[in-house]
Amino acid sequence: MGKPILKINHIAKYYPGVKALDDINFEIYEGDTHAICGENGAGKSTFIKILTGANTPTKGTIEFAGKKYDHFTPHEAMELGISVIYQEFSLIPYLSVAENIFFGRELKKGIFRDMKKMNDVARKLCVEMGVDIDVEARVCDLGVAYQQIVEIMKAVSRKAKLLIMDEPTAPLTINETNIFFGIVKKLQKDGVTIIFISHRLEEVFELCQRVTVFCDGKYITTKAVKEIDKNQLISFMVGRALADDYPKPNSNCGEVILKVEDLTNYRVKNISFDLHRGEILGFGGLVGAGRTELARVLFGADVYESGNMLLRGKAYKPHLPGDALSSGIGLIPEDRKNQGVILGLSIKDNIVYSVLDRCCQKMFSYIQPEKERAYVDKYIHELNIKTPSVDQLVRNLSGGNQQKVVLGKMLSTECDILIFDEPTRGIDVGAKYEIYQLMCKIVDQGKSIIMISSDMPELIGMSDRIVVMCAGNIAGELDKKEFSQEKILELASIH
Repeated sequence: MGKPILKINHIAKYYPGVKALDDINFEIYEGDTHAICGENGAGKSTFIKILTGANTPTKGTIEFAGKKYDHFTPHEAMELGISVIYQEFSLIPYLSVAENIFFGRELKKGIFRDMKKMNDVARKLCVEMGVDIDVEARVCDLGVAYQQIVEIMKAVSRKAKLLIMDEPTAPLTINETNIFFGIVKKLQKDGVTIIFISHRLEEVFELCQRVTVFCDGKYITTKAVKEIDKNQLISFMVGRALADDYPKPNSNCGEVILKVEDLTNYRVKNISFDLHRGEILGFGGLVGAGRTELARVLFGADVYESGNMLLRGKAYKPHLPGDALSSGIGLIPEDRKNQGVILGLSIKDNIVYSVLDRCCQKMFSYIQPEKERAYVDKYIHELNIKTPSVDQLVRNLSGGNQQKVVLGKMLSTECDILIFDEPTRGIDVGAKYEIYQLMCKIVDQGKSIIMISSDMPELIGMSDRIVVMCAGNIAGELDKKEFSQEKILELASIH
């Protein structure tokens, strides 16, 4: 164990009516990979913002590399060697990969940017990290997984002394996660201190030496990873033991409710499958396989060129998402911030957004506050959304609570078919279990779920059947008795 590089001395951050952090006090040792775990709303994001200078603590001090500070400015944190990979991207979409990596510290030849040198250095970084990315491509033309890898390269290129990783593997597939693990292990050999925040507890046990747990803004404990097991860690995080990672619905699958035949557009080809009433139909595959693109077609967000869909035995051809919603099909999208919620509106306004007509007085079409409040209170309670008020802006919620607002908005429509695209990405273990229970409750009511997931245990644990996609095509379909990670990866890799 090295000497402490970071000492957190009784740090607190208070907002009106909320204690985001309350008397946080622990140390991080030089060269360690130190995990910080806790449920959504535990205070992890606020803690990161204090370390990077985005927030000023209400009280307490930070000691970094032997020097004590009341707070940092963002520039001071960067100059000290504190760098962060955020859960939500901070890339500039219309700049190239290399331009993003060197943004704000461009390499120059005289008074002009030296693009050739920046491209060469970026290519060298790609080689060192074992990834194949066109460094001259615009970031907006890359998939989500590759955008995350660019974020990692951007942080690594700064030669950080303390590198903070906030859910860095959330958008990555298994293969890409393995590449990322190799990058982390290389950084560990180079003596970089890492703060690692992840809801995937297996990553904590594989990569980290120590783990600190937050709960409701308070410090709970710090343990050596080798001295604690997964169940003990979960118990510290949620204050209870979880009986089963993957609860099972009570109902059996019924008749076919949605039939898709030879569905084709510029991203998916000849897609055919049946969805049964009361079924959770999983869709597996690698990034770029076409799963999200298929979900968008089913929801009317993208058009299709050929093929047929039958919903409850009748022709279904949505032109807009409104057509899908009125037909009883809802989508919980992969990108919650850009497509799932309106960040500048309140929880109340987001949840009732799709059902405003049901909150209106029919004769004069004005919103009745009591109806509106009934919807909001129901889903705040059922989904356990942590908020001081229904009027809290969604942008001020944690990532997991934002996802719950997306769920509440779509559940309020009472759709018969719900498409969950990466439903638990960036969500803590306790909230994951709540969402799994909710999914079981939905299918027990005779509704159906299409679940797209890159989390292999989740895909296997929650699905009744799994359709595997590759390069826009269906590569195979598996019944429960055929489920295995190896078989899914084998089908997902067929070209």
